[in-house]
Amino acid sequence: MAEMEASKSKSELFSPPSNVRGMKNLDRTAFKKTVTIPVLKVRKEIANRLLRSLKRSALQRPGIKRVIEDPEDEECRLIMLDPYKIITHDSFEKAELSILSQLNVSPQISKYNLELTYENFKSEEILGAVLPEGQDVISGFSRVGHIVHLNLRDHQLPFKHLIGQVMIDKNPGITSAVNKINNIDNTYRNFEMELLSGEENMMTKVRENNYTYEFDFSKVYWNPRLSTEHGRITDLLKSEDVLFDVFAGVGPFTIPAAKKNCTVFANDLNPESHKWLLHNCKLNKVDQKVKVFNLDGKDFLQGPVRKELQQQLELAEERKPSIHIIMNLPAKAIEFLSTFRSLLDGQPCSSELLPRVHCYSFSKDANPVQDVQQRAGAALGISLETCSSVHSVRNVAPNKVMLCITFQIPASVLYKNQTINLENDEEPSVKRQRKDNDFLEEKTETAPDT
Repeated sequence: MAEMEASKSKSELFSPPSNVRGMKNLDRTAFKKTVTIPVLKVRKEIANRLLRSLKRSALQRPGIKRVIEDPEDEECRLIMLDPYKIITHDSFEKAELSILSQLNVSPQISKYNLELTYENFKSEEILGAVLPEGQDVISGFSRVGHIVHLNLRDHQLPFKHLIGQVMIDKNPGITSAVNKINNIDNTYRNFEMELLSGEENMMTKVRENNYTYEFDFSKVYWNPRLSTEHGRITDLLKSEDVLFDVFAGVGPFTIPAAKKNCTVFANDLNPESHKWLLHNCKLNKVDQKVKVFNLDGKDFLQGPVRKELQQQLELAEERKPSIHIIMNLPAKAIEFLSTFRSLLDGQPCSSELLPRVHCYSFSKDANPVQDVQQRAGAALGISLETCSSVHSVRNVAPNKVMLCITFQIPASVLYKNQTINLENDEEPSVKRQRKDNDFLEEKTETAPDT
């Protein structure tokens, strides 16, 4: 009970004033508040040295100096202490008391009236005090260069402009705050957004995995939560491999692959994504290693991919490159898998040279791994349950997960006039890995669906 009361009083002590509840237009002056905290009086020449030994006990608040001048003695300083750790001199630990004794400092505690202002409160404390009591505060956001991207819920919308300004104030380098106001457009993979506060400039620059990308965030798709996945796929690639990036966006798979000396064919239907993909290839000095297209995904597969696959597989017996096809359009990519059926003519190459597909999808199913395998298999006209691996990428919303299914396209699917034989077509590495699915064991990040 005592711990609960202490926790409650701690929350109240460092909470903004109660009269800011319901505020919709940010008034920073309304956040002034005076609190009484313990301080330790010390000689000014040892103040900073002693502070290093009192890390546990010192006050930790944004924008507050932990060592201040003593208004009553210019030769002394006051060290601010945490009121929930130091109540009397008996609250110091033995090691701390020993240091005080060595430095000839009295452990006697004094009281000091500290004025807190807007600058001293964290964003979650401000929003928790302003939004309706008991309602969720902002649970997560994405940072895209100088832009903070929010997915506000209904109860937060009346406070949207205040929320935007607070996010700008409390996140250094952020100058624009936007809110997504509709779902991602499945055609161009961008969404309508509303400026909440700050600059209207949506032209931004980001760094991801040591590569630089520039784009207009209002016109293309970019999700910083996919940086780990971009790295995971890149790590699978080797020099001189061939990569077909069907829904390339502004290049987060394409550019790292080209930097690894892969031959890359990158495509995106969105003219803006196509423009920035070309720009980012030049920016990262890989424009000579990437062929860029502005086609529908199906047209890209039936045109450039089909032509290049036919040539690569005919040459493959000599140099044996690995061929990868990335299909990162989780809302619709599985629908494009049927395009691989009877895509190529001629005699099949050896199974180990067949292209490996990495296809992304969302699932709300109770068994998302099985769900994705069944839907992808249905599109191809085969069963993938024993010849594919599924990787959990992230949770995008409650009961909605993003996954990547990886498999080699069987010759019986890829070539015309072939008889389906799953056992012979199955990729050897998939045979070893097909039972190694750690979906239920992976810790995935819950975040807004972007």
